[in-house]
Amino acid sequence: LGVGGATIIGALLGVIFKNLTQKYSQIFLAFAGGIMLSAAVFGLILPSLENGGDYAIIVTILGIFAGAVCLNLVDKLTPHLHKMMGADIEEHKSSKLNKLLLFVIAIAIHNLPEGIAAGVGFGTEDQNAGILIAVGIALQNIPEGMVIIAPMISAGVSKKRAFGIAAVTGLIEVVGTFIGYFAVTIAEVILPFALAFAGGTMLYVVSDEMIPETHADGNNRGVTFSLLVGFCFMLLMDVLLG
Repeated sequence: LGVGGATIIGALLGVIFKNLTQKYSQIFLAFAGGIMLSAAVFGLILPSLENGGDYAIIVTILGIFAGAVCLNLVDKLTPHLHKMMGADIEEHKSSKLNKLLLFVIAIAIHNLPEGIAAGVGFGTEDQNAGILIAVGIALQNIPEGMVIIAPMISAGVSKKRAFGIAAVTGLIEVVGTFIGYFAVTIAEVILPFALAFAGGTMLYVVSDEMIPETHADGNNRGVTFSLLVGFCFMLLMDVLLG
């Protein structure tokens, strides 16, 4: 509920602060990207190595690339989030129903593996790792919930309906959380691969979506340090929880 609810909180903030400057939105998103990087490494990839047995490094590497390839295929089948959030807003107005449907599907599909990552984390015996991953994803979902509101409102969707659509995309992560949790608890043999797979999806999201989005307007220094602060914040959380 915390992971999915964070998107809803972000959507609510997006409705209230719809005129938030691009600079501060990017700094916040970069901070969330640093958190996701740290959570992927310390909450998923390192535990995959620890649980992988004799072939841990092979299983982990294969899992990371499998997760990345999976999301790459998703990107090819759905609209890219950069395009849907930026230059194509005018195009929304000419065919808004189809575009908005694709937009919601794209967001929902991207949210599913994030939910799975949280579920996989809680499916391990290390509950601190689950909390670490869930906190990281939740913090990332707040700015995501904020930025998906603007294209819908620009397309003529009412604030109430836009908020409802954003809330549904957050609930998709709740579904993903249960899928990830029961998958690894039913078949623990897949745990190392599942951890690495989830880590790969998170790394892909940060590299393909979040970093390019935060550097789009040349605010490189601010967002770079914001990402580092986010990474170190989650590193500190990992030490304190450990």
